[in-house]
Amino acid sequence: MTKSELIDAVASAANVSKADAERTIGAFFDTVVSNAKKGDKVAWPGFGAFSVTKRPARTGRNPRTGEPVNIKASNAMKFSASSTLKSTLN
Repeated sequence: MTKSELIDAVASAANVSKADAERTIGAFFDTVVSNAKKGDKVAWPGFGAFSVTKRPARTGRNPRTGEPVNIKASNAMKFSASSTLKSTLN
């Protein structure tokens, strides 16, 4: 599903304009990102939770040459599906 298809579907399901649906979806993702930056977890019961996980610094390998490459520590976004969502999908 593309962004425009998602906006169309949400606008139709919520019976709102596409502009309102786009602003609402945008605000949701902005809120998730800003809370993730602070290290907070954003959970939606029955759907899942977004959180940040820390990746430690490590040594990797250049696939072309095979020589070691230092990879810096970083943060990554993680989504954990709720048990309700998992049971719905299976």
